[in-house]
Amino acid sequence: MIQQAAVLGSGSWGTALSIALADRGRVVLLYGNDPVIRDEVNTAHRNSKYLPGVPLPESIRATVNIEDLREIPVILLVVPSQVARLVLGQLAATGIPTATVIVTCTKGIDPGTGKLMHELIREFFPENPVAVLSGPSHAEEVANRMATLATIGSEDPAVAAQVQDIFALPWFRTYTSSDVVGIELGGVVKNVFAIAAGAIDGLGLGDNAKAAMVTRALAEMTRLGVALGAKEETFRGLSGLGDLIVTCYSVHSRNNRVGHMLGSGKTLDEAIATMNQVAEGVPNAKNAYDLARKLGVRTPLIDQAYAVLYENKPPSSALRELLDRNPRSETD
Repeated sequence: MIQQAAVLGSGSWGTALSIALADRGRVVLLYGNDPVIRDEVNTAHRNSKYLPGVPLPESIRATVNIEDLREIPVILLVVPSQVARLVLGQLAATGIPTATVIVTCTKGIDPGTGKLMHELIREFFPENPVAVLSGPSHAEEVANRMATLATIGSEDPAVAAQVQDIFALPWFRTYTSSDVVGIELGGVVKNVFAIAAGAIDGLGLGDNAKAAMVTRALAEMTRLGVALGAKEETFRGLSGLGDLIVTCYSVHSRNNRVGHMLGSGKTLDEAIATMNQVAEGVPNAKNAYDLARKLGVRTPLIDQAYAVLYENKPPSSALRELLDRNPRSETD
């Protein structure tokens, strides 16, 4: 059994995953660039900036020195996708062993290349075992040890099983899959649809509109994923439908809150100014839009989300255009 684990990223999700790792009996090293968080974790056993009121196990300690991670056998990547390339480059410079397992828990796309996170990890660590963790798993609920299910993806079944064992807890259950692309893509685009769901709430459009959007979002997510080489059935699982539901309906969703403010008449800058963490759906909307153009996939919801976020289209106008499109078969 792996007795040590490290987490790259001391935000709410990284800290919550550290709690799960500690509950599994691991000694956890939590890496971030904020010495205030480091000191609070190490002395008060809390991260009040990102998880206020949540006590942390004493087996979690924090560092701002990435070299401290060099000999730890499993490392979780839990930083915003916009800085993942920078952080992975810093980790590579430490010379970690090729046996180190790297698990991405970041739901995003590299903005410079359009690569999914597991592909970006491969760029820096071509010989290391790589896996992805995704599913309906809000940090606030994981941190409070509320029942959570997720999917572990790896092209190597032995690696998937190894990571699954790391997260075998009475309140945290995981399944395995070889469809790494599908698992990752579901986690990326669901954030875009969460912004749309929040905008529907902000516009006061009711449950019918929101349920319809989520249903069509699943179809759109599946089309895009299959075009990228993913398996259709993956999107009916935890990392697709499950994550889509939780982020579109939960009060914990940062992306949903951004959308709600946009629907209520706030600007994107005003919405982002209220957040102390990244809403991945904002950059993901552009990345998903570009990916759909590259693959030639029809993505009307992503297109309208992109227009609202990057072309200043009013959410009400985006909705009207979606409803006024030509009729078509539901299975088309």
